[in-house]
Amino acid sequence: MTTGRVLVVGLDPAKLDGWDPAPVQAAIARGRARFVEHGVEADWCLLTLGDNAEETLVTALTGADYGCVVIGGGIRTHEPLLGFFEKVINLVRLHTPGAAIAFDSTPEDCVDAALRWLRRP
Repeated sequence: MTTGRVLVVGLDPAKLDGWDPAPVQAAIARGRARFVEHGVEADWCLLTLGDNAEETLVTALTGADYGCVVIGGGIRTHEPLLGFFEKVINLVRLHTPGAAIAFDSTPEDCVDAALRWLRRP
């Protein structure tokens, strides 16, 4: 069984214009708690667009040995961020080539996305 540390990559809800960050921050807190419940070590990299996001991501990716990188829906599903999403995928491939890449639906199901890949025979 493969195990490993997880990096969750998403957008910092406190830095998005026009959003109430409180519900997303609460969902992130519940998602973090689920990692603890499952005994999975996880780091979170919340990016701010236009604020050295790529550099921040590379620093996070190279900060530990990750078995899986979960990329959040805020980066993946907002069509104007398609180019940024591509950069994120390619930075993950470049800096953590041995890590699985997973996608969550909400901050609360990040652990489920990671476990699909971490606990493979």
